[in-house]
Amino acid sequence: MIDLPLSALEVAMVQAGSRALETLRDTAEFARRLDALGYRRLWYAEHHHSPAIGAFPPVVLTAHAAASTSAVRLGSGGVLAPNHSPLMLAEQFGTLAALHPDRIDLGIGRGPGTFDEATARSLRRGPEPMTDDEYRASVVSTLRLLVDEVALGPLPEPWLLSSSTAGAALAAELGLPIAFAHHIRPDNTLAALDHYRARFSPSLWCERPRVLICVETVCAGTREEAARLAGPMNVVKAGLLKGRSDIPFPTPEEASAHPFTESERQALAGFGAHQAYGTPETVERRLTELATATGADELMLVTPVYALADRVRSYELVKQRATRSADARATP
Repeated sequence: MIDLPLSALEVAMVQAGSRALETLRDTAEFARRLDALGYRRLWYAEHHHSPAIGAFPPVVLTAHAAASTSAVRLGSGGVLAPNHSPLMLAEQFGTLAALHPDRIDLGIGRGPGTFDEATARSLRRGPEPMTDDEYRASVVSTLRLLVDEVALGPLPEPWLLSSSTAGAALAAELGLPIAFAHHIRPDNTLAALDHYRARFSPSLWCERPRVLICVETVCAGTREEAARLAGPMNVVKAGLLKGRSDIPFPTPEEASAHPFTESERQALAGFGAHQAYGTPETVERRLTELATATGADELMLVTPVYALADRVRSYELVKQRATRSADARATP
């Protein structure tokens, strides 16, 4: 049994042949279904200028989902510091936390949320990429403003997103819980978490190290069906391996006919070995292994599959393998 709280990351894939409006409707329904299933958190990722991922602001999706759910925690995973002023982030998430007490998370990340340089320049606050010192100052300022200037009542729970040792070091220094992007940089996970725990300094926000790892997870009744459902995202990843971010999110049928090169197949297999794909038994075993290896306090699943029904079914199957007591034991 999976003996940890389970959460979800929503990346709002825009399916081939559909419109962004339909993706938004699916995203709203997904939140209601995850709430009913008893998932602990649902976070929204910030992306821009991609045909495969909707450019939907996390703060807007959080507000919309909070109005139609009752228990699941909601927030950003993450909202990206280079693209927003600290005061705006503090005001937005402080207001959400006041409207929905003890249900709002503020996950802060550093990336631009796009592979398009022109889009990145139009988003960031300044002509050059954010430096390490500027990123640290932005996070510190956002936290200070939450407490000192815009607190309306209960505060959002802040998290620092990371895919590197540098991000882990900042989370440790500031005493923040860390959400590690194992689904992006699995090769960095163990070293970064060791660094985080060894250097953690308690703070107002967190008394001890707290670790969430995000794992790409596709669960289905058979191994073959799970592989079929994972196919569309593999096409997108293969494009990224070539430096292309303009690949639409195809149907499973289109993905099954995609001509992957041998080097792409090897790279995708290497990445997949660090994630969790397959039957409920296989996924349970893999997530349990990852939880043990990383010492994670919580698992966040990202399931970029084509159809809403298949995506929800994957989360249902994984949830069935989790102990009922795990959520009750989770640190609030």
